[in-house]
Amino acid sequence: MVDFVGGDPNSSQLECPAVWRDPETEGFFLQGKLVTDPAVLARLAQDVPRGIDEAVVWQPDRLGPALLEAAADTYDKGRTGHGKKDLETLIREARHSVVHLEQRDEYTAEPEYRRWLEAGKRADHGAMAAYMAPWKEFVGEVTAKGVVMRRARIVSEPLSDYIEWEHALTEFNVEAGEQVRWLSRRDAYDLLTPTADFYVIDSQLVAFNFNAGDGTSLREYEYVSDPVRVGPVVASFEQVWNRAVDHAEYKPTRTDLPSQDAT
Repeated sequence: MVDFVGGDPNSSQLECPAVWRDPETEGFFLQGKLVTDPAVLARLAQDVPRGIDEAVVWQPDRLGPALLEAAADTYDKGRTGHGKKDLETLIREARHSVVHLEQRDEYTAEPEYRRWLEAGKRADHGAMAAYMAPWKEFVGEVTAKGVVMRRARIVSEPLSDYIEWEHALTEFNVEAGEQVRWLSRRDAYDLLTPTADFYVIDSQLVAFNFNAGDGTSLREYEYVSDPVRVGPVVASFEQVWNRAVDHAEYKPTRTDLPSQDAT
């Protein structure tokens, strides 16, 4: 039976350097960043040759106490790690910021959206408020801790029906405590943004989310915590945010589409 000893106390969100002990073999299992830098590997090989079935992993100094516990067999038996957390939990546990970039023109077609279409795009304020109530409660809980939540949307103009519906709903996002900005795709074409929508939590963890071609959410997330990969994503959001227009001032362009013989 393998025992969990401890993880990096600064990596409580998701991926985490960690150490386990195998009492039966009196050995350790270590989880950390796989070292692939040729220069580093060459330097380490000067001291100890690396076997074909061996790998080098990097561990932060913060894991030192857990390593000592494992070596001395003084850890609390039955201890468990934080496990795999869902996105909602990760957002709830944010300490200072959550940002969200949306770049699609179609998302999951909820029944409320279809009713809005059938009503000729006339908003039933009461029905929309009821639909957004759970999200407002969730955002209120997060922002009450002082966490800043920002949402930016890159959209095609004229707007798709779905984005028109989202635009009609956005007053409830703002009421909940979110800051929301809009950016026309025409004004964003030269920005280097990831090809998937994403959340960034505390500028440390990116959660990319994926949708099918028709916009249906696949409920699939790819998490990235490597600072080398997180940094460019954080920068891309800030570029969009600085160029985007606040919801209160955003007026979607209503120009006609070009005729088929336009060049």
